[in-house]
Amino acid sequence: MDVDPTVFRLAIFVLAIFVGYYVVWSVTPALHTPLMAVTNAISSVIIVGALLAAAAQGSGGELTQSILISKGSGAVAAAFASVNIFGGFLVVRRMLAMYKKKSK
Repeated sequence: MDVDPTVFRLAIFVLAIFVGYYVVWSVTPALHTPLMAVTNAISSVIIVGALLAAAAQGSGGELTQSILISKGSGAVAAAFASVNIFGGFLVVRRMLAMYKKKSK
């Protein structure tokens, strides 16, 4: 008896949600700033993949439906990842400002 690939992927997705939830909520507050910086670095790698997907070319230069879907998905992924990067930098900057001594 074979398992449907959709059910298998859905099970992995649900497990990833649970693992992610418990990993994020078990992090001490002192580690949030370094983890945000690492998250921004990961998002910058995602931008590279999204730009590669957005620049997809078909053989012979023709635009097929799968190429258009790839270009659209790449553009959406690049937009979401860039919002994540810039928002993450703003949050890290704000967190680091909390550790500065206040000048009188």
